[in-house]
Amino acid sequence: MKRKLIAAVLLLPFLSSFSAKKNSAEIPWTASRKLTWSDFRSRPDNNSTNAALTSSKIAFNYSYGEVTGFSFTISCVFDKNSSWGRLKTVYILAHEQGHFDIAEIYARKLNKTLSHYVFNAATTPKEIPAIYQKLMKEEGEFQNQYDEETNFSRNKDIQARWLQKIREELDRLKEYAGYK
Repeated sequence: MKRKLIAAVLLLPFLSSFSAKKNSAEIPWTASRKLTWSDFRSRPDNNSTNAALTSSKIAFNYSYGEVTGFSFTISCVFDKNSSWGRLKTVYILAHEQGHFDIAEIYARKLNKTLSHYVFNAATTPKEIPAIYQKLMKEEGEFQNQYDEETNFSRNKDIQARWLQKIREELDRLKEYAGYK
């Protein structure tokens, strides 16, 4: 029910492109691919009282140059090897999917912000990491609020409202979903 967020920022100034290695332990977020319990490969933490843990990552790379300008890529993935489930019910799985969906919301917010970013070679090295860190802080707070208000999914009425809120937010940001 708790989630672990791994945030990665790879600062690649003055490069015009990059290549990403595909990791079979990671599932990219897509609307059509929902999590299943078989995706949760890690062993449950014996020191945790949680029913499950979702590990997701929002990463981005960016590059810039006076001639090439500013470009970026974003990824939002579920980490199979760091995620686990102790109480494997459809209901708990929906809560965990909510955590992954919240990560996608913030990947879209990052895309929206960077899409409107006005490139300035002098300020980019400080501004871009600050934008990323601000959004990741907000994402962590939103994830915590989700767990607190739903009592880690135990409050079924509030859980249902949160899942609706998450769906609405994904829909509101759908024009920023194509960030690959």
